[in-house]
Amino acid sequence: MESLNQDTLFLWLAADHSLRFERQGQVFERYQESAIPTDTSRLRIIYQDTSAQVSLSAWIALLAQSSQIIGISDIERQVGLHCIELALVSPLSQAQLEAFPLSVAELHVITLALPRLNHPGLLVMDMDSTAIQVECIDELAAMAGVGERVAAITERAMQGELDFEQSLRQRVAQLKGADANIISTLCDNLPLMPGLEPMLVELKSHGWRLVVASGGFTPFVGHLKQLLNLDAAFANELVITNGKLAGEVTGKVVDAQFKADVVERCSEQWNIARGQRVAIGDGANDIPMVMAADFGIAFHAKPKLAAAADANIRQLDLRVLPYLLQM
Repeated sequence: MESLNQDTLFLWLAADHSLRFERQGQVFERYQESAIPTDTSRLRIIYQDTSAQVSLSAWIALLAQSSQIIGISDIERQVGLHCIELALVSPLSQAQLEAFPLSVAELHVITLALPRLNHPGLLVMDMDSTAIQVECIDELAAMAGVGERVAAITERAMQGELDFEQSLRQRVAQLKGADANIISTLCDNLPLMPGLEPMLVELKSHGWRLVVASGGFTPFVGHLKQLLNLDAAFANELVITNGKLAGEVTGKVVDAQFKADVVERCSEQWNIARGQRVAIGDGANDIPMVMAADFGIAFHAKPKLAAAADANIRQLDLRVLPYLLQM
């Protein structure tokens, strides 16, 4: 096979507007994203570095040898990753899936109609380990000197081994007596998840509504709402007495079912059409939320959520999300 350091297939997709490309007897037909060939199996391949094109082109050539590829499309978004879509005669075999170079790219098998990026939609996000890089209660606990005890409870809850409300109250109880100033200190230092801001900018440019629904706490979702100009934010309210954390939450607990209900309530509030409701999270308590959405996404997720979601972002950042929508 020819040297693919400057891969000709990808150069054709990026720079040549012709509809047909031939390489070493293999013929590729281009189609526009808005004109998907009917009765096909579809794949979206997403990658960050153009160096991945070498391995990807070799894998695509193997599919072409079996005449499996009907067409190929370059999927363009404004977030800085690269994406192509393949339309195939039939689904990939297990051997073909296993041969995919997962070390350089993500492979997403499209099995249902995707929400439309350029139509108004709703995105409901988990906060901890999804919109931000940390678990807020674990960070508060570390600052209060009870980090190990709380982290152990958090991990069991994320794995689905504990009832969420019970685990929440157990963890919050460990914070009793801590200075409430640790909340503002953490707010000032919340590390956003890589890719979050460009992903949100892309969605907002198409009229999407953006919401955080979190089992965490109101000061942090409120901070994100203001910082990122979100449309709504829901979380639990900590009780503070005389400048100290009381070790309690007040009001209705934002648990897994509450987060699922947010999808329905917000879609009704803003008249979001069926098929346009997306949810993304990382833990087992996000399962009802991603199931309530029309398209549920697991992000670097625990196994139970990964098994329940419609799509899994396994290694790249949140900029992948717009490529999982349809133009």
